[in-house]
Amino acid sequence: MSESTWVSTSMPYLTPRQEGQPDAWGAEAEARGGKGSQRIVQAGEVPAPNDVATLLGLPAGEAVVVRRRIIELDGQPCELTDTYYPASIAGGTRLAAKGKIPGGAVTFLAGLGYTSARVREDVTARMPSPEERDVLRLPPDEPVLKLSRVTLDGSDQPIQVDMMVMPAHRQQLRYEMRIG
Repeated sequence: MSESTWVSTSMPYLTPRQEGQPDAWGAEAEARGGKGSQRIVQAGEVPAPNDVATLLGLPAGEAVVVRRRIIELDGQPCELTDTYYPASIAGGTRLAAKGKIPGGAVTFLAGLGYTSARVREDVTARMPSPEERDVLRLPPDEPVLKLSRVTLDGSDQPIQVDMMVMPAHRQQLRYEMRIG
């Protein structure tokens, strides 16, 4: 594994932050000696793409709230993340606006009464689209990892879907599970 490979775990991104704590990405990057930031390039209601609608248990095309972000490490793009919420949860809230949310979206959702109880992630590898290649500054022959995550509450209702695209050569995903 090269020095430039980032080892990432999902748990900090699924747990609400304490008052005054930075968002999970900023904290993770800082702990490793870097500066993590994100640019919100779009936020608001959109028709649910088919794959997102399926994961949220909604009819295709039903309104959802999306937050499209470019995640950066030390000013360089390292991940594209589109996060979707049912409009019944996020419509008319800070999640539907481009502004930064103190403590992150998971903390905001918990404040609304929506807490994560279970998560399912699927990871695939593929070649990037021309737009992804351009934004992530990848050469033409570099594959990406696509991580699809659905977060469910204690009633097993989907409350959030994340679609992440990251350069494969810079990532290692780590999964730790407690059994029993």
